[in-house]
Amino acid sequence: MIRPNTVHFRWIEVETGGARRPPRAIGQRSQTLQNTIQVLGPGAAASGEILTGEALAFLADLSRAFESKRQALMAARRDVQAEIDGGRLPNFPVETADVRQGEWRVAPAPADLEDRRVEITGPASDRKMVINALNSGAQVYMADLEDAHSPGWTQTLDAQLNVRDASNQTIAFTNPEGREYRLNDQTATLVVRPRGLHLTERHVHVDGWPISASLFDFGLALFHNAKALLARGSGPYFYIPKLQGRLEARWWNDVFDYTEDRLGLSRGVIRSTVLIEHILAAFEMEEILYEMRGHVTALNLGRWDYIFSFIKTFGHHEWALLPERAQVTMATTFLRSAAELMAAVCHKRGAHAMGGMSAYIPRRDDPESNEQVLAQVRADKEREASQGCDGAWVAHPGLVPVVREVFQQAFSGPNQLSRMPEARVTAEDLLDVPQGEVTEAGLRNNISVALQYLETWVRGTGAVAILGLMEDTATAEIARSQIWQWISFGTSLSDGRRVTEALYRELRIEETAKLLEARGPEETGALDRAVELLDELVTAPECAEFLTIPGNRYLA
Repeated sequence: MIRPNTVHFRWIEVETGGARRPPRAIGQRSQTLQNTIQVLGPGAAASGEILTGEALAFLADLSRAFESKRQALMAARRDVQAEIDGGRLPNFPVETADVRQGEWRVAPAPADLEDRRVEITGPASDRKMVINALNSGAQVYMADLEDAHSPGWTQTLDAQLNVRDASNQTIAFTNPEGREYRLNDQTATLVVRPRGLHLTERHVHVDGWPISASLFDFGLALFHNAKALLARGSGPYFYIPKLQGRLEARWWNDVFDYTEDRLGLSRGVIRSTVLIEHILAAFEMEEILYEMRGHVTALNLGRWDYIFSFIKTFGHHEWALLPERAQVTMATTFLRSAAELMAAVCHKRGAHAMGGMSAYIPRRDDPESNEQVLAQVRADKEREASQGCDGAWVAHPGLVPVVREVFQQAFSGPNQLSRMPEARVTAEDLLDVPQGEVTEAGLRNNISVALQYLETWVRGTGAVAILGLMEDTATAEIARSQIWQWISFGTSLSDGRRVTEALYRELRIEETAKLLEARGPEETGALDRAVELLDELVTAPECAEFLTIPGNRYLA
């Protein structure tokens, strides 16, 4: 049984010209709340250092300047989705053919983003992991407030504090055993990934409405750290997630211009890497680069979210039914085509092309299995390097050496931007559905992985090792959306049975029992919440846009 948490909320209100009033429920905005920013969250240790009056005023300005347009973009997403539900298929836009055919290039990358052979990522809220990632030997560390982040209030503020201390190179940590963690003399370049445009930060309201989580994460990271980063020869660098097209890229570019002007920064010091992790964005890669050409340095193919977006976007169409996750590899036509197109587009326009995540975790306890893991990682990265990628992601420091070696052998110099790969990719290639089967084992795996991940997520951890892989929100999205898709169409298993809600519940009960048996008499409240959330997600009549939206109310 799920019981609501009892927390003591604090209320901070910064007046920017309006009268003071207690916070009201969302949807009950009144004139008296205009020109105010309210903090409706439990008192976290980091809040006093991060949520200063000046920082909150800056967030309020950002929100007032860009929230209405963000809302319009979200409405446009819904309109496009309705057209696809009705049968329209995406294609390369006719109206932007001149952009694809024109002569232009993005601004050159700053010096500390020229070599991006290995990028490591992990949750920014874990102080020790931040230090280890910066010391890992990777060229870039992406401090994540998105897919590897459980967006509880305390975790979000802790992440901002860690980013601030990393930017100032003062971050340190001592574990309970007394071991100290400090930065090496040479560290990875820091890049921050804020949450996507679809999310709000429910603990901070501007003029009575929750602020965009994108603006909250980006705004605080920029406000506190831009000048310190620039002073030591780096800059405010960001990974931009979940974009679906060029107009959303234009919104971000306008945000960058506005904030540079507002904080007295030179034009173009904010630099971004855009994740291509939605099927619709794949049709507008050049347009996205064009809209952000003064601020963008690279595109990155986020393979896991990309797969999830395919399931979600074409969820009403049985032709788009995907086989189980293990069979949806980068060798399939729709993923290989997206990767080849991205590399060609990026190098044509002077941007880095970044490969996807290696989610494998090294097996130090099993040398033979570890060699198999490293061989798989090596083969994956050799493929990406051969396609033209300038580097790739890892989730574990133990994979940094092997990935670095692959890209060092693939090209000399910091990157292979001078190489111009050819890609003749059609809309049909990007929409080609991989063939395969759905087995009971595959269904069980999706159920178990989703439950294990959601349990840790509602407890406040956004990245967790499960069955030898580092799982985050993106991989959990694949698991739960596949279950939803298979139930929706009554997909036949390899043994002839159909996937139904009844079969799902039968297997979910069994998989839950296995998890309980494996852990012994541990507290089960978080698993109860995970079960309730997964049931809701996979049995709903529509595929939820993102699990993080309904999942917010389950967070501890």
